[in-house]
Amino acid sequence: MARVLIAGCGDVGTAVGLRLAADGHEVRGLRRRPDALPAPIVPCRGDLASGDGLEAAARGVELAVYAAAADAFSDEAYRSAYPGGLGNLLAALREVRAPVARVVFTSSTAVYGQEDGSWVDETSPTEPRGFSGLRVLEAERLLLASGLPAAVLRLGGIYGPGRTRLVDEVRSGRAVCAADRTVYTNRIHRDDAAGAIRHLLHAPGAIRDLLHAPGADGIWLGVDREPAERCAVLDWLADRLGVARPRRVPADEAARERGGSKRCSSAKLVASGYVFRYPTFREGYAALLDDAVGA
Repeated sequence: MARVLIAGCGDVGTAVGLRLAADGHEVRGLRRRPDALPAPIVPCRGDLASGDGLEAAARGVELAVYAAAADAFSDEAYRSAYPGGLGNLLAALREVRAPVARVVFTSSTAVYGQEDGSWVDETSPTEPRGFSGLRVLEAERLLLASGLPAAVLRLGGIYGPGRTRLVDEVRSGRAVCAADRTVYTNRIHRDDAAGAIRHLLHAPGAIRDLLHAPGADGIWLGVDREPAERCAVLDWLADRLGVARPRRVPADEAARERGGSKRCSSAKLVASGYVFRYPTFREGYAALLDDAVGA
């Protein structure tokens, strides 16, 4: 089995690490304050932004996951977390001559700027509308130019345990829908985000074919099987919670409805053999709400 480094071992990274440890791998979890990481993940203290501690964590690493998140929603924070932090990790792996077989980077669908409801796949143009997408795209290009076997997983909005913002907004009555604009959204359950990363690290079959499938070398979309209208998701949640459906307001009053509108396809990921645990928001949110009732 392999030595695995999860760089930026937060919520998603921990979920990946536990799955890989169950597979028999030696898993190291890198973060600034790693003491709370659950066993059997081996805690490694390090700072991706500054590079401190990275070489010690990188020694002997065969598989790596970069799952860091920015500390704040600012250009400076995104620059530090993505091209900066990933560049520091790649430099550390080179410096210690780690025998890296592949690296998976958790990117974002923010690299796409489509807002007309069109379908998007790995070959679609990347024209980010803001600094977050620009910085993540810089990191993608840095990794894909590194010469290492690499997979970039562009994740949609992640929800799941501890990620209940949409549920909380509907339950409290704060959620609103645009009455005069259709907004398509894309999401993935935390467990499927972790499952897809694990799949790209050691899926069966020829890894070269998996990571570099024709059409968009090294790029994968990590979204569930059904892009959904935002209002449809909110209405479903309201019905399930037994509360009033969100109010319809003009689009310029629905702040959270501003931005892109696109339908991302995970067909490539599914064709590679990945099976979603929660193929649509209905299964995922139903499990989340059932768990909350049973807690």
